[in-house]
Amino acid sequence: MRIARFAGDDDPRFGVIGDDNGVPTIAVLNGDPLYAGLNLSGQKIPLADVRLLAPVIPRSKVVCVGKNYAKHAAEMGGEVPAEPLIFLKPNTSVIGPGEPVFYPEQSKDVHYEGELAVVIGRICRDISAEDAAKVIFGYTVANDVTARDLQNKDGQWARAKGFDTFCPLGPWIETDFDPSNVAVTTRLNSQGNGDEIKQDGRTSDMVFTVPDIIQYVSSFMTLLPGDVILTGTPDGVGPMVVGDEVSVTIEGLGTLTNPVVSRD
Repeated sequence: MRIARFAGDDDPRFGVIGDDNGVPTIAVLNGDPLYAGLNLSGQKIPLADVRLLAPVIPRSKVVCVGKNYAKHAAEMGGEVPAEPLIFLKPNTSVIGPGEPVFYPEQSKDVHYEGELAVVIGRICRDISAEDAAKVIFGYTVANDVTARDLQNKDGQWARAKGFDTFCPLGPWIETDFDPSNVAVTTRLNSQGNGDEIKQDGRTSDMVFTVPDIIQYVSSFMTLLPGDVILTGTPDGVGPMVVGDEVSVTIEGLGTLTNPVVSRD
């Protein structure tokens, strides 16, 4: 099931994406499905008449895993960590499909990082890998945008990863999805000159699997409904500049596209 958050003429709402006689539609839900359940209102809207938003706005946190693909760890000049390398992005960094990533004046080297994202569906702590599926609401696509020069300069990652707009999510949440072996592809359209594949990996190359990550993270922090976990990026990360457009595609989930613009 694909669950989207969208805007039309009213305030943002949630709905289930479907098909009505060949016309893509969104069946409107009453409330946030993370808290109200899948409570259909009976209203259907053509998908073409709405604008998709970030499918979840984390009320608490975005948890990220660094260097979770061996080739990416190598391209960054490091080794695969013995345990998941965890850092946080603020929930204010989240934007949706089509929304602009603002290039901050403090940086001259902003990178894309296409990633699989996990959306947590219930309060949990100390979850085993075997029980991890019980706390997952679904999956979506993410771009862990990073100011690489600031990451290297600061010696820690809060500023480099935490700018407003540095966590695009979307286009929807897929609740029925096997994340164990799917393609993760990032394309860069450089200032309108056509797409070029920059990242082309598979989730089967993750050092730590989704259940491993949930077990590890929940061993020291409580996860809440709507928390998002970014599971790491394949090799091929690189710079993007104002005028570029970045598209991250995950097989079976969809494509997340965002333009890069100046904050001025």
